[in-house]
Amino acid sequence: MTNAASRLSYRRAIGTVGLAALLWFGLATGIAAAQTSDDVAIATSLAQMLRAARTVISSDQNLINDPSKADKGLTGKVVLAATLKIYRETTGIDPTTVDEKSRAGRLLRAQMASIVEVVDANQQTINAPGVGFKAFIPAVFARLVNEAFARRAGDEASVKVTAPVKLVRNRKALPDSWERQVIDSKFLAPGWEKGKPFEAMTDVNGHKEFRMMVPEYYVPSCLSCHGSPKGSLDITGYPREGGKVGDLGSVISVTLAH
Repeated sequence: MTNAASRLSYRRAIGTVGLAALLWFGLATGIAAAQTSDDVAIATSLAQMLRAARTVISSDQNLINDPSKADKGLTGKVVLAATLKIYRETTGIDPTTVDEKSRAGRLLRAQMASIVEVVDANQQTINAPGVGFKAFIPAVFARLVNEAFARRAGDEASVKVTAPVKLVRNRKALPDSWERQVIDSKFLAPGWEKGKPFEAMTDVNGHKEFRMMVPEYYVPSCLSCHGSPKGSLDITGYPREGGKVGDLGSVISVTLAH
């Protein structure tokens, strides 16, 4: 083979390898994009389910704290039904139709089972006669649901409600270093779009994790505990933070293992 022919053959071989590499890169990129899209959808659905359940417990505070009524009828089944109604209205999706063998289906069902478990486990508190404030507030409920979910999901996923450090009342809810960095540099930044989540693929000891954080802001009902006058004690015995409607109040943090 002449030198010219050899060079031509080499260029053709490189071209073939290059084309194969490009095709593989495109395929890998497409797979990665699909995985990320799946992660976003699952993390968003878990955050929405927790929000819906917490809304139910918030709207039923007067019933829960009614000292004149014993059996409130607020069972796990009842709370889950109300939660699913809000979830459907918010997302346009019926979670019970999600394939239970898929990762999304498994995790959503684990979360729904956790909601039922926590409400049923606290029936004695909810139905205590002659007792006013039961301390079964949305924040406590959400923490208990997340702990029950962690037992069911194992290493596959976790959900946590955290907040800027100065607002955290329970040390279990303190943000980790990654969460704190996102809160300080993203959600508290003047230019951050209100309500916009932040997600990223992170590496923890050689294991990849998809992480999403969803900011939440004070609404009028939050201010009975977190509003003014700053420093005065709320019904739970904690000093109020002096928050205002629209202030960043908490963050739902979702982690999915890879």
